[in-house]
Amino acid sequence: MQRKSGLRAVAVYEAAKGILVLAVGLGLLELIHRDLQQIAEHIVKHLHLNPSAHYPRVFLAVASKLDDARLWALAGGAVAYSGVRLVEARGLWKSRRWAEWLGALSGGIYIPAEIYEAARKATATRLVLLILNVAMVAYLVWDLSQQRRLRGSVAAGGVATER
Repeated sequence: MQRKSGLRAVAVYEAAKGILVLAVGLGLLELIHRDLQQIAEHIVKHLHLNPSAHYPRVFLAVASKLDDARLWALAGGAVAYSGVRLVEARGLWKSRRWAEWLGALSGGIYIPAEIYEAARKATATRLVLLILNVAMVAYLVWDLSQQRRLRGSVAAGGVATER
């Protein structure tokens, strides 16, 4: 029962990521055929940001380069990413080994970049996301190793027990 609870907690986390990215991707479609430069300038002004400061300047530069084709591509990428996350979440909810492998591998890919970003400039958000991702990957790897050991003992003539 503990195993199922842990996998379901990871499944909820992955589903939340998938739903969030899907919402952002669909939101990008609302920007098609709109003046993104004007929208970006309005956002910077509304937030009382200095347009010549680094991040607002980068935001404005990116907005000036976005066209409808790029928005479609970004939205498509967001839908694909969210699809993978939601399929993984469903597999984890159903305790499928392939979903555990997918979660461990896909989550592990981000850890070096998250460590780099947290070391470069530690913020509460970066540290929380790093800790959550490391904990999730560690749990999935631990559970996979436990399942492998359990299958090995059953194959050697032992008796499987529910954890």
